[in-house]
Amino acid sequence: MDLITPGIGLVFWMTLVFLIVLFILKKFAWKPILNMIKEREESIDNALKSAEKAKAEMAALKSDNERIVAEARQERDRMLKEARDMKDSIVAEAKTKAKEETDKMLSIARETIQNEKMAAITELKNQVATLSIDIAEKILKRELSSENKQKELIGDLMKDVKMN
Repeated sequence: MDLITPGIGLVFWMTLVFLIVLFILKKFAWKPILNMIKEREESIDNALKSAEKAKAEMAALKSDNERIVAEARQERDRMLKEARDMKDSIVAEAKTKAKEETDKMLSIARETIQNEKMAAITELKNQVATLSIDIAEKILKRELSSENKQKELIGDLMKDVKMN
């Protein structure tokens, strides 16, 4: 049993050494250890507060980002609509101008054709009149080649003049 139960001297010296170690720890190590634990606790609290603040900021940034994306989509849709409207108006304007130009060119062409037709008809009439005069002249030369025929024609013309 001696081995199981410690001796009084051993207990005394163990207690004395324990108290000396406890005194030394209290004198030199206890305050720095507590200060370090306190600083560590404060830094953890600050880190948690910073993390929550960052989380709140991230949520705010996310909502701002979603709002900006929505605005950008609306702006894009508005710009696309304006571009479509502009394209439609340009196409309509081009069609209108092309139709006006076509109508103008057609009227000018019709007028030119009419003028050329009238000029051709006038020239044809002039040629027919010239040919008629030439033919009449030749006929009269043949018919009036003798003196009797000339006197007879003059007599007929005088009768027509008296009647009128």
